[in-house]
Amino acid sequence: MPLNVEIKARCADPSAVRKYLLDHDARFLGTDHQVDTYFQVPRGRLKLRQGNIENALIHYDRPDQEGPKSSKVTLFPVTEGDTLCHLLDHALGIWAVVDKQREIYFIRNVKFHIDTVKGLGGFVEIEAIDKDGSISQNALEKDCRFYMHAFGIGDEDLLSKSYSDMLVFSNDTN
Repeated sequence: MPLNVEIKARCADPSAVRKYLLDHDARFLGTDHQVDTYFQVPRGRLKLRQGNIENALIHYDRPDQEGPKSSKVTLFPVTEGDTLCHLLDHALGIWAVVDKQREIYFIRNVKFHIDTVKGLGGFVEIEAIDKDGSISQNALEKDCRFYMHAFGIGDEDLLSKSYSDMLVFSNDTN
């Protein structure tokens, strides 16, 4: 199973993050309008992502903590998103819906998102990815911390919750 180490942080200056990425030859995949529908499940999180670039059913487990956190992720590519969404809603019920504009970049095995989330504002995510077990968790955490520093992300900017949690529990946005 692939291992991700990721951080999510508030982003007051997305243009500075974008400039850093472009100045360091990041590969830009595009801007994706994504709607993530989260379903009620007993363990982890299950979401259906529908976008112009990324479309997948995604299950993941990760702790709610600030800073780099490991996440076990399973992705299943989806082509009939509306049909699957209806089926999962009927079987499980919808827990939350997150609507966002997402710029997607890559440098080697690290994926970057510059997000504007409807109802929440601007964020940046750094995801260090090990697809085949060849990169240690320590090395993935080091990658996240390197880019946190490069982007000027301080501990006070880090978030422990997912966008869905932030929307559902809007009085507690950290």
